Amino acid sequence: MSKYILYFLMVLLFIFLGLLSRMSDAFPSNLSVHLGDVFWASMVFFLFRVMIHQKSLFLALIFSILFSFGIEYSQLYQADWINSIRNTGIGGLILGRGFLWIDLLRYSIGILLAVFIDVLVIRRLYNTY
Repeated sequence: MSKYILYFLMVLLFIFLGLLSRMSDAFPSNLSVHLGDVFWASMVFFLFRVMIHQKSLFLALIFSILFSFGIEYSQLYQADWINSIRNTGIGGLILGRGFLWIDLLRYSIGILLAVFIDVLVIRRLYNTY
């Protein structure tokens, strides 16, 4: 299996885990409140790895932080047109609804989790360091 496909499967896994954390009781409620954002950021990292799998892990890390933090800071902008997008199911999942400082920490944890998975699991599978 190519690394590209494995990264794509990780994207799907983290989409599944994120939806599971938001739409079921699969995780304890005091954890699921945080896990959706952690899993979303992990998914973002692996999505960047899909798009730039030939480039460095560091570049994917930087893009993931910029994208995730950018989405969060965009929530400070509350125009009617973007709020109508945020009020849809998919729009809310992608863009969020309101700025929270804690989300920046959750995103950071999710991205670091994905980096650790990439370094400790995926790189070992492909013997690339």
